Amino acid sequence: MSSTALITGASSGLGAEFASQLAARGHDVVLVARSGDRLEAEARRIRAEHGVKAEVIVQDLVEPDAAQRIKIKLDARGLQVGLLVNNAGFGTCGRFEEISGARDHDQLMVNVVALVDLSHELLPGMLANGGGAVVNIASTAAFQPSPYFAVYSAAKTFVLNFSLALRNEYRGRGVKVLAVCPGPVPTGFVEAIGNEKAASFGALIPADRVVRTALRALDRDRAYVTPGLGNALNAHLMPRRPRALVAAISERVTRTVLDGGAKDGASAGAGAATAAVAP
Repeated sequence: MSSTALITGASSGLGAEFASQLAARGHDVVLVARSGDRLEAEARRIRAEHGVKAEVIVQDLVEPDAAQRIKIKLDARGLQVGLLVNNAGFGTCGRFEEISGARDHDQLMVNVVALVDLSHELLPGMLANGGGAVVNIASTAAFQPSPYFAVYSAAKTFVLNFSLALRNEYRGRGVKVLAVCPGPVPTGFVEAIGNEKAASFGALIPADRVVRTALRALDRDRAYVTPGLGNALNAHLMPRRPRALVAAISERVTRTVLDGGAKDGASAGAGAATAAVAP
């Protein structure tokens, strides 16, 4: 298995934390995001602190051929990725008809399409090299519908189910697949979305703790992990109730974001979407 890890949304937040902790484990890293200056600063810090190689690929994952462009750059540099962390993402909140359709389209391109496309591009190489791993960042929002976060929660449900399906396809073939489902994380999401109530649905879990929990779960070949006891309990209890009831309960909780004034927002592709929360 290649010791090179590629992390999307690596310029800050959970992405930067994944890069740091993986580098501390001895992985070379490839940092991907759209903000070149911040990526270069992170790469310099990682090289200085951990003595590993840190490559930078500047790419906006909204673009429909983003994953193909990343793969071309990896091949040109002779890089083989053994660990893919699909972390980049952002969220929108508010009444659906008041959110920009273009913004929700971009959200799906980053949160879903780029994640699937990168998996398509890199999984064959992992199989050819005898092993690897994929870590997909979902959310506690994946476990139930979340009114006023309708597109975000639906996208994260896709990420969770996609990850679980792939895990069972690749079990016994040397490739691990893990879905990470954090609740609110103090990254840049709330500032970017412009609605402080978007972080009020659960206790904040620090990014370093989320990543440590995720990497331990990957070591143990877990299917998914929900950092934080309260988040884990909600994730396991809510899906066992009737779906329509869950959606109705969820609406009573998430409607508080309507007082926050935001109709859509973004994390600048830095993984902060995992701070978008679910009840």
